[in-house]
Amino acid sequence: MNNNLLQELKELIKGDVDTSAETINTFSHDASIFELKPQAVVFPKDNRDVEAIVSFVSKNKKKYPELFLTGRSAGTDMGGGSINTGITVAFGKYMNKFLGWDGDSASAQPGMFYRDFEKETLKKNLIFPSYPASREICAIGGIVNNNSGGEKSLRYGKTENYVKKIKIVLRDGKEYTIESLSEKKLKEKMKEKTLLGDIYKQLFELISKNDDELQKAKPKVSKNSAGYYLWNVWDKEKGVFNLNKLIVGAQGTLGLVTEAELELVPVHKHREMEVIFLHDMSHLGQIIDAVLPLKPESFESYDDNTLKLALRYFPEFIHQLGISGMIEAGLAFFPAFMEMMVGKLPKLILQVDFTGDDPDELKQKIATLREKLKPLHPVTRVSVDDQEKKYWLVRRESFNLLRNKIRNKHTAPFIDDFAINPKDIAEVLPQVTSILSKHKEFIFTVAGHVGDGNFHIIPLVDITNPKVRTLIPEIAKQVYEVIIKYHGTITAEHNDGLIRTPYLKQMYGEKIYKLFIETKKIFDPDNIFNPRKKIDLDDIHFGMQHIRENW
Repeated sequence: MNNNLLQELKELIKGDVDTSAETINTFSHDASIFELKPQAVVFPKDNRDVEAIVSFVSKNKKKYPELFLTGRSAGTDMGGGSINTGITVAFGKYMNKFLGWDGDSASAQPGMFYRDFEKETLKKNLIFPSYPASREICAIGGIVNNNSGGEKSLRYGKTENYVKKIKIVLRDGKEYTIESLSEKKLKEKMKEKTLLGDIYKQLFELISKNDDELQKAKPKVSKNSAGYYLWNVWDKEKGVFNLNKLIVGAQGTLGLVTEAELELVPVHKHREMEVIFLHDMSHLGQIIDAVLPLKPESFESYDDNTLKLALRYFPEFIHQLGISGMIEAGLAFFPAFMEMMVGKLPKLILQVDFTGDDPDELKQKIATLREKLKPLHPVTRVSVDDQEKKYWLVRRESFNLLRNKIRNKHTAPFIDDFAINPKDIAEVLPQVTSILSKHKEFIFTVAGHVGDGNFHIIPLVDITNPKVRTLIPEIAKQVYEVIIKYHGTITAEHNDGLIRTPYLKQMYGEKIYKLFIETKKIFDPDNIFNPRKKIDLDDIHFGMQHIRENW
């Protein structure tokens, strides 16, 4: 960006415009394997600043095609969704506030850390249930724009179910409030002589015309973050048109979200956890069938590789946790150390977590589950006296360990978030892991949300190895062929970004992909919002040319 443009932008906003080498380097990375250097990083102070920034880019886009905007909150995206080569709009510095209550709903700015948001909601004994595993380091903007989900999604669903209202700045540089509309209100909106009115009109026409095809294209899984969720917008049976169902999960490609009002749920008083240790997966399908009818709040898993990795790199692990965490981790991992020494680590550990307000009901669910599992003879354990914390520690922190460089290894999240029908897990998981197991360069772990059929496979590799870089696209293609064969989704929670956008056409087919392109044009014909995400990235080569060099 030339100096005249920079000066013009600085004069337009109250916030900061930074082009220093240190800032550019920091905002060139997120939690993905990629590196893209922005031309400038802008820190808006308020919603008016965001309007001014969008107006500035819209005005100058034709003369300077390289101008565009990528929103960023905490930068924890694992697919490269929050990095780009235009202007990064960073919300974390100023737009990070809790905005207040409306009944059991709470509003926040995109840069607010989820951990701080939860502190506020817990004051009313309420919680936002679709928080992701990165809950301690992620922010509200990323949660909304990625349609995040996590350990409680089995019971409560994903973020798309809890966004009540959004404020968003569209391409005309004006902020609009988006909420669910009745059919009558929709007709009124479509008559408005505004950009938003035109968007409603064009989108309603696109969805109505292609409704049958869209409903067929909807992935047959309980969680999905791939593509644009056009099938969710228009509920004909209820007569409700909800544009937020499209904006949530759009990765900032349709506009910049400035506020979100989120519905919350009560925190339950009691919990019981059943831990199941499997030394093979032959009965996994039957176990899933026994668990799901009992409606657990979460049904999680991690494999022996996850445990081995945490044990192998235990010094790095405890360093992240601090003194108190180190003691807790030592107690949690000690039995696993002993089992590993004698070669008895289970192949898969399942955590079935029940919560509620009636402790007797929870104990009955545990008893019922144990009775159902008796014919299968699994090794089980009921956690008591807060012992479930140690199992969650292993599950969460061993996963978080993978977000950091470990000795000469780096995380390479590229097939890290697929979902299939839970009944197909026992068939699909061995096929996927066998693809990776053929390559000694890849150490990998398997963890996930069993109840949703959603698995996170995160390889740990020497990313500087040319062979590793060659293998990443080959492995991704093979894995996604398996997932698509079983009618799954290539991303259940983490979204498309640079890493999965190239595979959306393969997943949905040519016709639906063209509808994605039309959707983008309705909102953003000049492509000023986060290009190369959702559309216009037909192969993985762009991403592979921008793998991070320095870690």
